[in-house]
Amino acid sequence: MRAMATTQPEFPVHLQEMVDAYLPAIDFRAGDDWLGDDSSDVQGLVDAMRYSLLAGGKRVRPVLCLATAEALDLDPHDLLPTAAALELIHTYSLIHDDLPAMDDDDLRRGRPTCHRAFGEDIAILAGDALFAEAMRLVCDLQPSPPDVRLAIASELARASGVAGMVGGQYLDLRDHAAASADALQRVHLLKTGRLIAAAVRCAVAAGRPPTAVAEALGSFAREIGLLFQIVDDILDVAGDTTTLGKSTGSDERKGKVPSVTVHGPARPRELAAPCHERARSHLDAVPGSTDDLTALTDMIYARRS
Repeated sequence: MRAMATTQPEFPVHLQEMVDAYLPAIDFRAGDDWLGDDSSDVQGLVDAMRYSLLAGGKRVRPVLCLATAEALDLDPHDLLPTAAALELIHTYSLIHDDLPAMDDDDLRRGRPTCHRAFGEDIAILAGDALFAEAMRLVCDLQPSPPDVRLAIASELARASGVAGMVGGQYLDLRDHAAASADALQRVHLLKTGRLIAAAVRCAVAAGRPPTAVAEALGSFAREIGLLFQIVDDILDVAGDTTTLGKSTGSDERKGKVPSVTVHGPARPRELAAPCHERARSHLDAVPGSTDDLTALTDMIYARRS
């Protein structure tokens, strides 16, 4: 097993910078004559989409995709449309999760949530449009053979749907997590872990590595997705609003059941440590450079925001 980090992990900033440079350049109205010569009448919708998409953040999901591409000896630039699609889908989920009918949050990434800034109706449409535009990026701009583009689009759709993010949100709203520790983990894996796993699996679809490597990366993705949510639960209880850029204690206020409630205040950290170790151990089966994947794993485990 690779040695455990003894210092604060360094986030792969070079990959984040690639994503941050790509996202503002996305033209949501490119190459479609259905809008006619003047598309300014949908500018308000585009403004709402960009408001949430470009609000900042570490871009963990797209960076994870690009870091996996590096580990598979792919040029990360070639995966930028897919990486951006992951961020669009993640942003859409945040917009919808923040709505009054869902989590009813007023703050996201240090500023008013999309529905507070643009109204609930426009926020719903902005989320819908971001998901659709994510699929367009993969279909139109991902420089891969058609079967690879299809595999990536299928992975993103599955990770977002009933057996993924939306299904996990449904279970969360129905208090499914309160049933048991296993039920809580299931909610975590669907709501958060599935899209994080998709970031890895999309790069695997593009790289087509040997089965053993693909399976190791799949196991890695599952562990890192669970790790992310465990730490997120801890921060929701122990973090502060200024550092996190969003309201804390929201799960408790809404009657939701985070890891801290199910396992007690100390147990989530105990669960996070072996999850972190297992995620790192799976990278031993990957022959390429996994330095950035390891750094991401360590950052997720140590994160405070």
